[in-house]
Amino acid sequence: MKKILFSLLLFVPLLLVGQMDTSALNFSVSGYVEPYYGYDFNEPADGNRPGFVYAHNRNNEFNLNIGFVKAAVNAQRFRGNLAIMAGTYANANLSAEPATLRNLYEANAGIKISKKHDLWIDGGIFGSHIGFESAIGKDCWTLTRSILADNSPYYESGAKLSYTTPNGKWFLSALALNGWQRIQRVSGNSLISGGSQIQFKPNSKVTLNSSTFFGTDKPDDARLWRAFHNFYGIFQFNDQFGLTLGFDTGWEENARQGDDPNFWYSPVMIARYTINDRLTLAGRVEYYSDENGVIISTGTENGFQTLGVSANLDVQVHKNAVWRLEGKIFNSRDKIFIDADGAASNSNAVVTTAVAIWF
Repeated sequence: MKKILFSLLLFVPLLLVGQMDTSALNFSVSGYVEPYYGYDFNEPADGNRPGFVYAHNRNNEFNLNIGFVKAAVNAQRFRGNLAIMAGTYANANLSAEPATLRNLYEANAGIKISKKHDLWIDGGIFGSHIGFESAIGKDCWTLTRSILADNSPYYESGAKLSYTTPNGKWFLSALALNGWQRIQRVSGNSLISGGSQIQFKPNSKVTLNSSTFFGTDKPDDARLWRAFHNFYGIFQFNDQFGLTLGFDTGWEENARQGDDPNFWYSPVMIARYTINDRLTLAGRVEYYSDENGVIISTGTENGFQTLGVSANLDVQVHKNAVWRLEGKIFNSRDKIFIDADGAASNSNAVVTTAVAIWF
């Protein structure tokens, strides 16, 4: 991997010699803000929703999930993005990063390395190549994120080589990454991780995606190899009805030598129905199984085996603003949810509302 990266660093500058970009420079500024209120009926004493929730995770208070301002520059042969953010999303997801990096939503730059083909190499901090849900709520069919989205990378840092076919139907990408949702690599880890993405859009109504991660997110003296695959399909059957199907699978080496690798998986289905240009309904059914606690550790007999069901209403109040309301119920095999009195139960219910505004 190190030899490949070194070769790329030498190859790209040589390839670009004599290929000066004289196209116009396009600069833009955009922004997004998403305040929310959530009420967890278990009323957690510390005000935090269960530990596997990383977005909209504060209980019984008005707060900001995410807000950012983004500057972008684009030309024919290069591009760049810088976005600074704040909110409870940043607090929860970037808590392990150095303080100076915790408010970076994006910071990347790329160069087109072919005149004839849409072939780019980019480096920096990006949104994740995994999954159909991002940190930006307005781009997701439901107000809150699925369990599988909250527990796979929202962001990543590294370098990626990407190619889009001339007809726009295929997107291919290979990535060298600093780790599993990492800006700064884990201390003591000397290895670069990798990833890939293959996306196929046969027409405007169907998207099929396969993304992978492979590597390790632990120090060298405790190295456990991880492999992960994310698949999803988005189907827009007509102007009113759409369906998203997703399935995550992951394997990680067992710390006990000779034992089988630890395995986790999560299927999800989201249906969306557009009533008119102002009202949209969505429903989600999901299941997450992580018996060995690789991603979500519970310390209970059966680990994390949880079913989630949610219903969502969107009201488009302006072309750049949407009000959202969602009710969600979790039911787990073990008693993993703790209430204000310290009692454990198998179920958890929450109602969340949010307003998303963008420019």
